[in-house]
Amino acid sequence: MEEEIKNEKEDIKNKFKYRVEMVEKTTPPEGLTGDNWYRYVVGQGTSKVEGKKPGTLKGVTQHAEVFASELNLRRGGGSSAYAPRKKT
Repeated sequence: MEEEIKNEKEDIKNKFKYRVEMVEKTTPPEGLTGDNWYRYVVGQGTSKVEGKKPGTLKGVTQHAEVFASELNLRRGGGSSAYAPRKKT
């Protein structure tokens, strides 16, 4: 019974995590050149963050995964490089 409750809580927690939804080849942003640009989308429910980055599919995918992980840490009260500094 306790294991079922624990699994349920974990399922709910995972449902609200940011995840990489898509990485696809794209054109460079206006004013930039190159043919190795990718567009990525990190999302959670209806909340989406879109970015563009040059590189390989593998490299941009890794970048997006780290970004999603940082968003989850920040959201969950953990320590993140993007989290605001605590006032002392």
